Amino acid sequence: MATAGKKLRADAQRNRDAILAAARATFEAEGVLTSLDGIALRAGVGNATLYRNFPTRDDLLAAVMQSSITEALAESESLARTLSPREALAEWLVHLTWQLRIWHDLPYCLASALTEDESPMRPTNDPLVDRTAALLTEAGAESVTADEAYQLVLALSWAVDRFGDDEATARRRVLLATAAIRS
Repeated sequence: MATAGKKLRADAQRNRDAILAAARATFEAEGVLTSLDGIALRAGVGNATLYRNFPTRDDLLAAVMQSSITEALAESESLARTLSPREALAEWLVHLTWQLRIWHDLPYCLASALTEDESPMRPTNDPLVDRTAALLTEAGAESVTADEAYQLVLALSWAVDRFGDDEATARRRVLLATAAIRS
């Protein structure tokens, strides 16, 4: 896999960008457990090129998710600045649940990575768990750990996806399920 600090040749960078764009579009249309061969085909590259850049599905998924994670963390900072600690926590849990349901089966992949220290998805989870911990601490919500709260968010994201919730229904589901954390 190309390292973050290593500059790729122009054609290699084009291939990598094409793979990431194809993966994002395919994940949106078919879910994250879709065929990697289909992603390579959609990107106009061979399977070897895809696997050279992203040896596993989790490597590819983590790379595609990076911009979404950055945006989510920025949103959490805004919530912390503009709302009371308890309101910021509630809105973060709602926002995170809604964001993690964007691709079918994403909550499953993220949950699986929680128990695998070497998973390429682990660095995707860690900043979200860390931010959840900070918001729990700021809100004085000591009855639950950040890991427990994040696992609940993943379960809720799965439910939002499976039940086809619209944003308002998802919000109600999350607020109902997290009421004890926020009180």
